[in-house]
Amino acid sequence: MTMRHSGRFLGALCAAAFTLWAPSALAQSDTLAKVQESRKIRIAIDLNVPPWSYKNDKLEVTGSEVETAQLLAKDLGAELEIVTTNGANRIPLLITNRADIVISAMTITPERLKAIDFSIPYSGISTFVAAPKSMVIRTPADLAGKRIAVTRGTTNDADVTKLAPHGAEIVRFEDEATTMTAVVSGQMDVIAQATTLIALINQKAPARQLEPKLPLQESLFGVGLRKGDTRMKEWVDRWIQAQLKNGKLQAIYRKHQGADLPAAVLKSAS
Repeated sequence: MTMRHSGRFLGALCAAAFTLWAPSALAQSDTLAKVQESRKIRIAIDLNVPPWSYKNDKLEVTGSEVETAQLLAKDLGAELEIVTTNGANRIPLLITNRADIVISAMTITPERLKAIDFSIPYSGISTFVAAPKSMVIRTPADLAGKRIAVTRGTTNDADVTKLAPHGAEIVRFEDEATTMTAVVSGQMDVIAQATTLIALINQKAPARQLEPKLPLQESLFGVGLRKGDTRMKEWVDRWIQAQLKNGKLQAIYRKHQGADLPAAVLKSAS
């Protein structure tokens, strides 16, 4: 199944899942009240995406998304329960009420907005097709004959599928860690990835000398919320604005990403 068809399939699956679960979701749409009563919040996070969210050498969960989720839970007065997820099942977990919200480097897109709601942006990143410095890639046509690594079900997957010319082979992996390992190990040379993760690959394998070649998009990340979960969305939006104004989200981002939040994210505070 091509990504074009798999993307349509995923969209249809999410829409069908929402339709199927809509009565239940609407009946329990006041997630904020439930969280405040139980003093526990279930947040879906992909723990295979360093430096966003991962387990360190001591098997402790960490990363900018994890710290963001921990701060949000603390300010809610709730215990954080991490629901492990990946790029493909983040939305189904939310729609089927197996997670209260999603904080998992999830780009706000029109397609996803058909199935779920998003908060205002709290984070983001630029994404590129990257390859070794020695490899000449100046236009999409130069990808012909190349094998491109990407994580299945992500916006990178959709973007590189649109960009790649006939003759390019897109190799899809199930999570970001596996995708990056394929490049670090030399199995793959070309990857569609965020700038911070390209830098991480170079740290792990300096001989690879990856550099951004072709821009894909400037991605803005939002907290994923169920449709109709109005009070939770209002609370999260106000919380993000406050944490952007007081600099806490900026500090978390700098700590783990080694860069400032994108300017478009900071506008959310205004």
